[in-house]
Amino acid sequence: MKIYVSHSKELDYLDGLYRPLRESQLNTEHEIILPHEVHKEAIKVVSRDILRTCDLCIAEVSYPATGLGIELGWADAFGCPIVCIYKSGSKVSGSLKVITEDFIEYAGREDMIEKIGIYLSTEK
Repeated sequence: MKIYVSHSKELDYLDGLYRPLRESQLNTEHEIILPHEVHKEAIKVVSRDILRTCDLCIAEVSYPATGLGIELGWADAFGCPIVCIYKSGSKVSGSLKVITEDFIEYAGREDMIEKIGIYLSTEK
């Protein structure tokens, strides 16, 4: 499954999201696209073009952000399913219910990976 991961830049996404995903079994089972991952070669990621080809968008929505909302609008317009994940205690925007019914609350990195894995295994 080709999965695009969307998030706010306010999130500690390198350590709190990207590293756990890359170090997990999910990374070997799926093609995970992390748009702000540092590459040796300067590759400009055009989210809109990538989202057209994805099977799923995982949106970390603990922090609201305009760019995140734009990416979710594109995903929705292209018919790409969206699952929103958020850290326990976060205030999640009610507007997200317009584009998805799938929400995953997590307590920490390990819990996040476990719950995403469970979701992916039931959504095939």
